[in-house]
Amino acid sequence: MPPAVPPPALSPRARAVGGSAVREILAVTAKPEVISFAGGLPAPELFDVAGLAAAYQAVLAQAGEEALQYSTTEGDPGLRAVVAARLSARGLPTGPDDLLITSGAQQGLALLATTLLEPGSTVLVEDPCYLAVLQVFGFAGARVVPVPCDEDGLDPEALDHLVSRERPTLLYTVPTFQNPTGRTVPADRRAAIGEVAARRGLWIVEDDPYGDLRYEGQQVPWIASFPQAADRTVLLGSFSKIMSPGMRLGWLRAPDALRQGCVVVKQSADLHTPTVNQLAAARYLADRDLGAHIATVRDAYRARRDAMLAGLPDALPPGSRWTRPEGGMFVWVRLPDGYDTVSLLRRAVEHDIAYVPGAPFYVAEPDRATMRLSFVTHRPEEIAEGLRRLAEVLR
Repeated sequence: MPPAVPPPALSPRARAVGGSAVREILAVTAKPEVISFAGGLPAPELFDVAGLAAAYQAVLAQAGEEALQYSTTEGDPGLRAVVAARLSARGLPTGPDDLLITSGAQQGLALLATTLLEPGSTVLVEDPCYLAVLQVFGFAGARVVPVPCDEDGLDPEALDHLVSRERPTLLYTVPTFQNPTGRTVPADRRAAIGEVAARRGLWIVEDDPYGDLRYEGQQVPWIASFPQAADRTVLLGSFSKIMSPGMRLGWLRAPDALRQGCVVVKQSADLHTPTVNQLAAARYLADRDLGAHIATVRDAYRARRDAMLAGLPDALPPGSRWTRPEGGMFVWVRLPDGYDTVSLLRRAVEHDIAYVPGAPFYVAEPDRATMRLSFVTHRPEEIAEGLRRLAEVLR
């Protein structure tokens, strides 16, 4: 028998795009003795397991045949109506037909990349930026260009210059409690970003997974709510951080033509988001007080954020700097020159403490002295112990 011929190799994109650094760290640090500040994982003890179980039971008992059947690609009308009402109540008039229910906000990003980008298209991102979006744009074959940022986020003047020079298709931004830095773009800058997009001809993808997790300060309007940006901004949201990430429920609000394009792409990807999950979420939102649940989560996370901020001065070497987020899940740390958080991670894991090095969040030249610390998964006393271990590593 002649030797077997190997099958064709993976596509160049699949070979070129690396795995998620965060996911790889989580796999290494899954041991129960490890205190992990690495993943942006909601605290599981705060899930409303009883409320969600009751919602699933009610749906299966009362509408089981519908819940277990195929559904429309756009999403359950009842769930879309609830999401539309929540957005409208926060100052962004929205109807159910303005929305597409997605399998998590991450799928929304993938749908947009397929709908808007061709290989070689240019996209702009924050510097540093959300790590997983680099995978999405990488698989799309896009050229990713970072936009300079400061403590208030995207610099509108730098954005204007880059749009003029690079002719990008879209700007991707997490303007509220950004991942990884935790910073929030103020309202005047959001208006300026919308003005640049309107004047230069640019799509804005505004990702808002953390907006409900505000612990202090005033709510800032979405970029999508500014008139100059209304016809060119896609707003992504998710129930992952306020209800359950395992349900994989997100949504996409976009102008009609773009949303319809995403509907067609979703049909080719998974036909629709699981029916039973959508109906259970709609039932939960009808039967339970989501606002009260979010308030409970906020109170717990606020205490955890405060515990981390209180412990950082003693845990980090002199000359370190860090953000003080008004909400969200992350504190961004910059150690003094000479520290390399990538090299230090192995020693940290040996001390049963984990974080995410900052380098993977950069598109171009990384700052290897940076790290991202998530404060939501552990209780304050565990955070204090984790910072004690981190201090040993850094010494």
